[in-house]
Amino acid sequence: MKNQLLIGFMLLATITVVGQKNELKAAEKALASNDLTLAKTSIQQAEALLATADDKLKAKFYFIKGKVYADIAKKQPAEADAAYDIAAKALTDLLDFETKLGGKKIYSAEAAPLFNSLISDIRDVAVNQYKAQDYIKSAQNFNKIYKMSPKDTFMLDNAANAAYLGKDNQVSLDFYIELNRLGYQGISTEYTAKNTETGLAENFASKNQRDLMIKTGKYTDPKDEVTPSRKNAIIKNIAYLYGELGQNEKGLDAIKKARATDPNDYNLLLAEADLQIKLGNRVKFGELMNEAIEKNPNEPILYFNLGVISAEQNKDEEAIKYYNKAIELKPAYFDAYVNLANVYRKKEEGIIEKMNNSLSDFAKYDKFKAELSKLYKQVLPYYEKAYDIKKDDISVVQTLMGIFENLAMDAEYKKLKAAYDALKG
Repeated sequence: MKNQLLIGFMLLATITVVGQKNELKAAEKALASNDLTLAKTSIQQAEALLATADDKLKAKFYFIKGKVYADIAKKQPAEADAAYDIAAKALTDLLDFETKLGGKKIYSAEAAPLFNSLISDIRDVAVNQYKAQDYIKSAQNFNKIYKMSPKDTFMLDNAANAAYLGKDNQVSLDFYIELNRLGYQGISTEYTAKNTETGLAENFASKNQRDLMIKTGKYTDPKDEVTPSRKNAIIKNIAYLYGELGQNEKGLDAIKKARATDPNDYNLLLAEADLQIKLGNRVKFGELMNEAIEKNPNEPILYFNLGVISAEQNKDEEAIKYYNKAIELKPAYFDAYVNLANVYRKKEEGIIEKMNNSLSDFAKYDKFKAELSKLYKQVLPYYEKAYDIKKDDISVVQTLMGIFENLAMDAEYKKLKAAYDALKG
């Protein structure tokens, strides 16, 4: 009886293996004749029998499955997303399977070009999705390439950037954290040459390609330029994304660790300042702005930020100094003009209160009214300059109308009132 059972099992195994071989042959034949529906069905039927297959047959199954789904991805756009995933997994499974087996790799050598071609196809899809601003799918495909070829860490960098642009901050953060864990530098060599027709520098995929174009005479001035490390930029992005997710303390911790090893990095300094102000640490923010000015004394926004902090702390003379410096460096600095005028107007409320308390004393009332008029004349040029820079700012227009009215500048008031009505529609 035992022998009968054993013989029965052997017969079943033989039938199963033969069935799987037939399904794989059917899949290959269908693929050759471009019958992808039959090829897919045959692979699915073969997969149902995979558990009983021998190692050689399993390897062949992974190989043919990869070929079938790679072809489906190329020729059936509606199925592409899922087909690329299945093809990538099948070929990865094949490479892993034959590596674990040891010995001769029967299908891996043949699969390698297909695997590389698949990576190239997915990269093209990801790039086109990026150009079409379909950032989430682009991120998914760049990440897919990284998983297929972990040595291509720049693909994970692309995925992180695309996820950020797609407003998936958590996914972007996860990718950047992984890049940082890997010690990713992102250093590469760019091969450029100047197009003699346009006069513009162009990038080439390789040195050989660039050098061939130089020989045509259509390009000159070849350059090999090494890009800077992206290590600190990655940390900065991590900190920013933590901030976007409301986890400023984690972001600040990441920045401080990076600054401990590279204290002179200007962008990391600004990133810490941004987080400090988000956390309400205004004194520390001011310190960092002063440190930034030492490194970059001609950056107007640094002085503007110090003006804001000084005004909040009622250090009005310092605020005025900083706003004027910002304007000196950037004459069309709308916000600096408005804020500078607002610092001077801090006295306005007190003067108006005195006027209200002197309604029965005409002499005092006229004195305070004259003070108020003097103040309005003092700030008027700043608001006028702001209006010249940004004529559609309703708040500035309303403020100017109020000043013109108080100073009895009727012609100016009527002209601005017409502009205000036009803005309001």
